[in-house]
Order: sequence, then C-alpha cells, then structure tokens
Amino acid sequence: MDETSYVSLEQRLCLVCGLPFDTGNLLLDKRLRPSMAHHSTTGWGLCAEHQALFDDGFVALVECDPERSGVSAGVGRHRPEQAYRTGRLAHLRRYVFMRLFNASIADGQACVFVEPGVIAQLETMASAPR
Repeated sequence: MDETSYVSLEQRLCLVCGLPFDTGNLLLDKRLRPSMAHHSTTGWGLCAEHQALFDDGFVALVECDPERSGVSAGVGRHRPEQAYRTGRLAHLRRYVFMRLFNASIADGQACVFVEPGVIAQLETMASAPR
C-alpha cells in the first residue's frame, strides 16, 4: 500500500546515467494534505559522480539508441526524457570535445547524446598507435 504524506524527499534524475539521486531537499504540501509519496522526482540534474566530472571540465557523451528513443538517426535532438540510454558513456575534456567534433558547446551543458558507434570509434582512436 502506498502511503502518502504532506512531506516528501526530493529526487532528480541524472542526465548522464538516468538514475535517481537525492537532492537533500524536503518538499512540503502547502495545504498540509497527504498528497505526496515518500520520494518525489522533480526534474533533471547531475548525480554527485557526474557533477564532479562536469566541475573538472568534462563533457559526458551518452550513447542512445535512436530507434528506441523515437528520434530518427541524425535528425533532431534528444530530450532527456526521450533518450533511450544504452549504458555506454565516455567523458571528454570540454576543449578536446570541441576540437574533435569541431563544434562548440555551451558552458553549462554537461552532456551530449550520441548515436551508437561514436564511443566505440573514440575508443579505437584512443588505442591506435601514434
């Protein structure tokens, strides 16, 4: 049985891994009615691990399956709630990302959704003899 209360612990979903994490905030029903579950998901953010990497100057590349995401390959942009994450991640320094992909990225942007094969190609490039 789902018990409701007039207080709830706030959670957000990590943009990078898609897992819920606690924010440490307490939500309160202003009318003091038992309308909330024990945890309430309020939006997107970065979990502690991915926030630390972002603060250190990394951009996360999150591999998504375009067919399961409902977006055609190479067309449009994924929204976080649409993205079907495959579980493959890579983190690149912001300046490396901009040089490698010849694209700029906003300072506050923590992740980029990429098609299957992009991370494998980066791994191949990184392991190739110089």
